[in-house]
Amino acid sequence: MMANSPVDILGELEDAVAAFPQERCARILAGIVQLLANGDDQPQDLLVRMVDGLLLRLSGRVASSTLVQMSHALAELAVVPRETLLRLASHEDPDVACPVLQNSQALSPSDLATIAASGGERQQRAICARDKIEPTVAEALIGRGDRALCLALIENPGTSFSFGAYASLIMLAERDDEITKALALRPDTPDLVVQKLLAASPRKTPPANPKPSVAPPASGAAPARQEPRRPCPADYDSSRPEIVALSRIGKLNDSTVNRFAIRGETANLFVALSVLSGAPIEIVEHVMTDDDCEGLVMACRASRLNWTTTLAILNNRSGTRLSFADRERAQQIFESLLLSTSQWSVRWGEIAASAGASDQEHRSARMGAKR
Repeated sequence: MMANSPVDILGELEDAVAAFPQERCARILAGIVQLLANGDDQPQDLLVRMVDGLLLRLSGRVASSTLVQMSHALAELAVVPRETLLRLASHEDPDVACPVLQNSQALSPSDLATIAASGGERQQRAICARDKIEPTVAEALIGRGDRALCLALIENPGTSFSFGAYASLIMLAERDDEITKALALRPDTPDLVVQKLLAASPRKTPPANPKPSVAPPASGAAPARQEPRRPCPADYDSSRPEIVALSRIGKLNDSTVNRFAIRGETANLFVALSVLSGAPIEIVEHVMTDDDCEGLVMACRASRLNWTTTLAILNNRSGTRLSFADRERAQQIFESLLLSTSQWSVRWGEIAASAGASDQEHRSARMGAKR
């Protein structure tokens, strides 16, 4: 008597399964999955190839609740029936698809990218929650243009971004400050990308200046210096977490502070100088509004900023650029200052003392006005 081949046996079994009631199919399916989970690696690999077709047939004859259980079970296995896994991952029911999409290590980047490009919202979110996301998968998800997916990818430390993905995110960030902030705060974001993000972020439109031919200034009159508006405590509370986070990951640098100055982000600029120099925010307010630039130059030197950034702060603090003579004087002061001297002065020395006296006079004037 000739022994039947495994193919013949499986064919007969599949024909028999077609006539089984749903409950029996569910019991058989559960038994096969348990067998897969308990086998050794080598026999399991052979068994997986043998039963893949049978599992596909069974999975088409059971309720969704049974498929959900199977999805959770197969998601934890290293060696799984590939065709069955793909059917589960591509299932239209998110409860069936999401367990394997989020947890199965047997799905290839190509499989995930295909499902990411065509799947539903919950399936895409499940992929975003994986421990490791390959660049091709990230590109497919970013290509959907969904803000929530982009933020989920950025916030997942296991996501790897390609240059193409960074370029797409920069384009999206031009219209979305949250994406800009999240990507700038991500520890492994390249410095070049951070610079492009800050350059691409929406800027405040400066007030239009009258043309000299239309409204010439009075002869001999210098442009009036406008004192920068002091941010309120709520502005500082809003800015501080972001500035501290940038400092912790080493991205609170000249490029970032320069952008704060050019874009007129006063609260961010004041807090950044306070964090970098170690000076209280009241001292930063004092030197930013002082007519003499020496204190501000010293605060910038104490913050380890370079001359280019210092000049940007000086030119943008009051709406009028420095004259040539004032610029020359400021640069001479900057180049002659020692870091240690500057830090001591703004924290505890003469700058701190003059700031305290100025604040006391300001408070007294306000109290007198109220009486």
